[in-house]
Amino acid sequence: MFKIIVERQCGCFKRSDMEADTTMDSKDEALLKSIEMRDTMNNDFCAKHKFTVKEEDNNFIIAMNA
Repeated sequence: MFKIIVERQCGCFKRSDMEADTTMDSKDEALLKSIEMRDTMNNDFCAKHKFTVKEEDNNFIIAMNA
């Protein structure tokens, strides 16, 4: 099992319909979903923050950079 975790949730994230913790069976599927979420957050949110994806063990962490 591979998890996608949103490390810090800004107001835009809380107002969105995205989930903070998602579990997937496939590593590739989890990676693609985390990249898709990161791109949506960077392109559609208010742009006060920049988001990146990092891999730690079986987790893909979406981190907020100021």
